[in-house]
Amino acid sequence: MHPKRRRQLIGILVGIVAFSLAIGLILYALRAQSDYFYTPAQIKSGTAPEGRRIKAGGMVVQGSLKRSTDSLDVTFQITDFKSIVTVHYDKILPDLFKEGSGVVGTGVLSHGIFMADELLAKHDENYMPPDVSAALKAQGRLPNGQKISP
Repeated sequence: MHPKRRRQLIGILVGIVAFSLAIGLILYALRAQSDYFYTPAQIKSGTAPEGRRIKAGGMVVQGSLKRSTDSLDVTFQITDFKSIVTVHYDKILPDLFKEGSGVVGTGVLSHGIFMADELLAKHDENYMPPDVSAALKAQGRLPNGQKISP
């Protein structure tokens, strides 16, 4: 084989390998970032996968917040006004977290309990996380639990 052709062939092969590696890394990164959102009703119905990273959100049930006295552990319940799911969180709660407000968490579902490793709370009185708002509207509810009249 002529040396010039050989260099061209090697250059093309190196380019193909580099391009394939770049595409593989991009797909791996996107797979790791694809957390699917589930409502409490979907979690209770078994639609949400156990042991896989997901997002779950809803309204924090009034009176459900329980704090550990010797650690940061908290448990509370979230609802979409159809079902209720217990959430366990072991980090510092967001400043705007409170009962009766919207929250979205990222974590893993384990034996029916959502083990959150990240929580996002709404940032003012008028804001509702888009995933939670869409899920409530799909069920014909307002964020305060009232039914939407047809």
